[in-house]
Amino acid sequence: MTSSLRDTGNRFEMDEQGQTCWADYRRKDHTLVIDHVESPVALRGTGASGRLMAALAVYARDQNLKITPICTYAAAWLQRSDEFRDLII
Repeated sequence: MTSSLRDTGNRFEMDEQGQTCWADYRRKDHTLVIDHVESPVALRGTGASGRLMAALAVYARDQNLKITPICTYAAAWLQRSDEFRDLII
């Protein structure tokens, strides 16, 4: 797991500039269902959510998991990613 990515059991968190970005998720068999991704207002537009998604995708790949993005941001980010698009299920 990426050292800055924390898994609380139903949320991935990552700190940047003293604030926390997060992705709420559910585990279903070998799939992470991403319900919601959010960054604090001060971090919006800085790429923080994208870095969170990249760390989350690396984690999923390392654990042989697929991703079902319910969140529109997560879905759009994964669709744009040549490296991680194959994780979508």
